[in-house]
Amino acid sequence: MVTTVALVLAGGTGTRLYPASRADRPKQFLDFGGDGSLLARTVDRVAFADETYVLTGERYADAVREHAPRAGVLVEPAGKDTGPALAYAARRIREQVDDAVLACVPSDHHVDGDFATVAEHACDVAVEMDGLVTMGVEPTRAATGYGYIEPGGSLEGDGNLADGVAPVASFLEKPDEETARELVDAGCFWNAGIFAWTPDAFLRECRGTPLEPIATAEDAAEGFARAESVSVDYAVLERTDDAYVVPAAFDWDDLGAWDALERLTDAGLGVEEREGNAMLGDGLTVDASGNVVASDGKHVSLVGVEDLVVAAFDDRVLVVPKSEAQRVREVVSELREEGLF
Repeated sequence: MVTTVALVLAGGTGTRLYPASRADRPKQFLDFGGDGSLLARTVDRVAFADETYVLTGERYADAVREHAPRAGVLVEPAGKDTGPALAYAARRIREQVDDAVLACVPSDHHVDGDFATVAEHACDVAVEMDGLVTMGVEPTRAATGYGYIEPGGSLEGDGNLADGVAPVASFLEKPDEETARELVDAGCFWNAGIFAWTPDAFLRECRGTPLEPIATAEDAAEGFARAESVSVDYAVLERTDDAYVVPAAFDWDDLGAWDALERLTDAGLGVEEREGNAMLGDGLTVDASGNVVASDGKHVSLVGVEDLVVAAFDDRVLVVPKSEAQRVREVVSELREEGLF
């Protein structure tokens, strides 16, 4: 009997949500006004699985145990992006669980709807097809911050997705705005970074890629040390001919940057729409609209401004045009160089 294992990825630092997210307090441990941290809510979301593991770095292992006490903890040797992380986890879980299928889930997403049914379907497809499965989210806008999945014809039927699965024709990198509109019109999906595969299938597809050292080394940690830092999309998914997509019948958002908050005013995260602004925490606006305001209890006032992000946490304040929210990582890069992140 195949054992379903949920693998929750919780090793990142969430740099674009600075200053709420800091080196010693990454975003997966924040609650943003919701019921429990993002990590705790993710672990609850994967309760359909027979077993749950959280993959994280050594410095966050104790915090993971506090936020997800019922989950096992896997500690990756170093931070090397999603490719080495997933390959290392596949090796480790294969050693511990016979005949497993993995549902690989980031710890920092917002999901509303029947996640379990879609995830179980993806796991069934992964076992049946012995391939790599990704969940494709139907776009609600022409987003430039996400990758896209182009589906091919369905495995059965008339070339549509009525059967609930299709081969992947291609994975597409984050596009410019015009290309994003074309992809949405063409019926492509957002790549949510939620996957299902058996450890054997994934490690098989790692051969001949930058992740081959992890797949083939006698010792997984030794192979990890030799592998380069690379995303799973570039290392494996964009190279394989054995990938499938299942449509994700749930609402989804990547809490990647501050501008995401204005899309989540009705999501139960404590974000409110006030006079045309998205507000998390205490604040006041006068002749101001289209702003995202977030704080940890500090009162923030905005007067006569539009389309800004203002975030105040601890002793730090961030102000950035909402359209350039992705550039917060540039601030974090400089702070890291100065040892201030």
